[in-house]
Amino acid sequence: MKKLELIFVPTPGIGHLVSTVEFAKLLINHNDRIRVTILSMKWFPDAALDAYTKSLTALPPDGIQLIDLPRVDPPSLAPWKSAESIIDSFIKCYIPPVRNAVRDIVSMKCSSDETRVAGLVLDLFCSPMVDIATDFDLPSYIFITSNAAFLGLMFYLPTRHSLNSSEFQSSDPEHVIPGFVNPVPTYVLPSAVFSKDGGYAAYVKVAERFKDAKGIIINTFEEVEHYALNCFSNGQNPPVYPVGPVINLNGLSYSDSDDKVMKWLDDQPQSSVVFLCFGSMGSFKAPQVKETALGLEQSGFRFLWSLRVQPPQNDASNMLPDGFLERVQGRGMICSWAPQLKVLAHKAIGGFISHCGWNSILESLWFGVPIVTWPLYAEQQLNAYKMVTELGLAVEMRLNYRKDSDEVVMADEIEKAVGMVMDGGSEMRKKVKEMGEIARKSVMEGGTSFNSIGKLIENMIGNN
Repeated sequence: MKKLELIFVPTPGIGHLVSTVEFAKLLINHNDRIRVTILSMKWFPDAALDAYTKSLTALPPDGIQLIDLPRVDPPSLAPWKSAESIIDSFIKCYIPPVRNAVRDIVSMKCSSDETRVAGLVLDLFCSPMVDIATDFDLPSYIFITSNAAFLGLMFYLPTRHSLNSSEFQSSDPEHVIPGFVNPVPTYVLPSAVFSKDGGYAAYVKVAERFKDAKGIIINTFEEVEHYALNCFSNGQNPPVYPVGPVINLNGLSYSDSDDKVMKWLDDQPQSSVVFLCFGSMGSFKAPQVKETALGLEQSGFRFLWSLRVQPPQNDASNMLPDGFLERVQGRGMICSWAPQLKVLAHKAIGGFISHCGWNSILESLWFGVPIVTWPLYAEQQLNAYKMVTELGLAVEMRLNYRKDSDEVVMADEIEKAVGMVMDGGSEMRKKVKEMGEIARKSVMEGGTSFNSIGKLIENMIGNN
């Protein structure tokens, strides 16, 4: 039988690319007929992304090939344009190079008796590239690195836009969004939907193309989002395939400080440390750094804090309260970067204060570590709402914090949240541990995500 070639087009960004590669590995492990080519777009300089890309090129996983697309001139946009608008313009610039690469791959495989191209797998922000697949008579699949709750918002946007084409307003009443048990407060929606600077328009543009896909793949698992996934199986949308948790269990490490961090954790008692980490873009201004430090000190718990500060500051120690480092010596460690997956897997970790990126949530569930919600950007406020209100799997500190605001979470609030998440006998901790066990079973043979991947492959093979 012929091999099946899938062409993946991820949005550049470490979280998106890692999830894409790990999902490609899952497909290949599931069916050895599958081969994957990943088209890599060049984004702004990113040390972690560059290091990961180089590692893939130097030692590509079996069945996976990475093709670096030529760099394009970045779109000339006003500096006040939203991040989502910039991404949308960037993706648009890459449509010709992606089309050329797909054409070359298709023509090469057409002359081969061994392999044929089975379709395109597009990152959600690349959904406008569905037209490229159509031009070559190929099916397209959307891969969402976030969850079913976010997919519900994507389904909701075009419907709302047809009735009201203006941006969301903070004064809007609650929204009945597919996949949510409860009405969703406007204040937990992504900042993009409020944006008059291109963010709302970019989200709608992306969402409108979902209906044209042959299937939608989500990095989630049925047991954690059962209600949402049931809502989408109504025949009105493309079929949805939950395939997660898709996690790089080898971990990621680009820092010499790893050994120092891990050795410090080795010396701490079991479940005694609260871990603070806010993703690749998570940084804070001086007033927030100071309040966080005071909150940790007042809590009395041990802590590991991956601290990044916003420019023009570059030395976090200058932003800490006087004498703080001396007072917490021995029970607290501050580092500029931490190997998150390795840290969450460590027996000493008892709680996680997180920005609520979906990859981070899945990793914390996998290792049974309860979360405190401190969302910053993108869809993280929606994730926090889902975890607290819909699932009861997280401690609420904030649901609607925004990185670009001047709001400061005070020390007393942080102290209280740390105490709650570190409560060893809490019902929530028990629920998180149970969900972690379920998450692991879902990707094992016979598990719900394992079976869903099988159905996805059957769909792909059925087109060939």
